[in-house]
Amino acid sequence: MHYEIRVEGAMSETLTQAFPELEHVTMSGQTVLFGPVIDEAQLYGLLNRCLSLGLRVVEMRRRPE
Repeated sequence: MHYEIRVEGAMSETLTQAFPELEHVTMSGQTVLFGPVIDEAQLYGLLNRCLSLGLRVVEMRRRPE
C-alpha cells in the first residue's frame, strides 16, 4: 500500500529526515510525505511521529498503486 500524508507548512530538512522511509515534496503551503506503508502498525507509527514532532496533519489518504 502507498500512502500520502499532507502536513501544514513547509517542513525543514531536519524534520523530513525524521521520515527516512518516505519521500517528500512541498507545494501550496503544505509538505506531502508519500511512499509505501507495510501495515496499519507502520501507518499509526508515522501518524504518531507527526504528532510527537508537532506537525499538523491536514490529510492522509491511500494512493493508487
